[in-house]
Amino acid sequence: MKFLRSISLCLLPAAAAIFAPPARAQAPAPEPAAPVGWKLVWHDEFNHGDQPDPALWNYDVGGDGWGNRELQFYTNARRENARIEDGHLIIEARREPFQGRDYTSARLVTKGKTDRTYGRFEIRAKLPLGRGTWPAIWMLPTVWDLGNKEWPDNGEIDIMEHVGYDPGVIHASTHSRKNQWRNNNQRTATLQVPDASTAFHTYALEWDAEEIRIFVDDHHFFTSRKQGDDWTSWPFYRNFYLVLNLAVGGDWGGSKGVDEKAFPRRMEVDYVRVYQKAGP
Repeated sequence: MKFLRSISLCLLPAAAAIFAPPARAQAPAPEPAAPVGWKLVWHDEFNHGDQPDPALWNYDVGGDGWGNRELQFYTNARRENARIEDGHLIIEARREPFQGRDYTSARLVTKGKTDRTYGRFEIRAKLPLGRGTWPAIWMLPTVWDLGNKEWPDNGEIDIMEHVGYDPGVIHASTHSRKNQWRNNNQRTATLQVPDASTAFHTYALEWDAEEIRIFVDDHHFFTSRKQGDDWTSWPFYRNFYLVLNLAVGGDWGGSKGVDEKAFPRRMEVDYVRVYQKAGP
């Protein structure tokens, strides 16, 4: 009897498994709500995995100064410099010898993943403190065939720049052949965001055929308008891609020196969302 009872007890879990209802598949997370008049076409909420999704992001790699005499080496899918943590993208600059440079960091791009002409681009981020840090959220052209086929002839859109020696001041700009920082006539504006390094804020670009508008938390503080059809002042009529990076030093970020003891420092990104105008 004891033997038979033990057999029966052993069979109970198997029987329960047979008659148990099938496990329900986990429902996909709902898409974020789009602002009125816009349709979500691309996004990353950074809620999966431990590194940026290679289906959505590429890396710019190297340590040649990036045209600004920057000090970091941008690495390729190196967890110390780019990772997903608690639902955020972390881009971390570190003071360490690497490939002949004294600092490492990461520069993520959507080139070849989502290249867009016009739309609304939202990036919710918290910025690093530290003299010598230079985080940026910006856009570059996919094809470089205007003028000298180099910068700035093909354009640049800066949604957010922040230099560590001037904390809480957010810069937005556009650059072209006619209007650029080397001529000190770039189209630009600043906004005071005192808690930019302790709280998340939403940095947004709205871009159409006639103008570029930049916002912080839906506060519109910068506009760059098309003037005529001359590409030398308005190269913003074709595909651009997003760039997220954290530079160290450089002509601007390092103009007041670099606090070596400040590192590591990181930019945290909660999400990136791209919208197009909704149809009628």
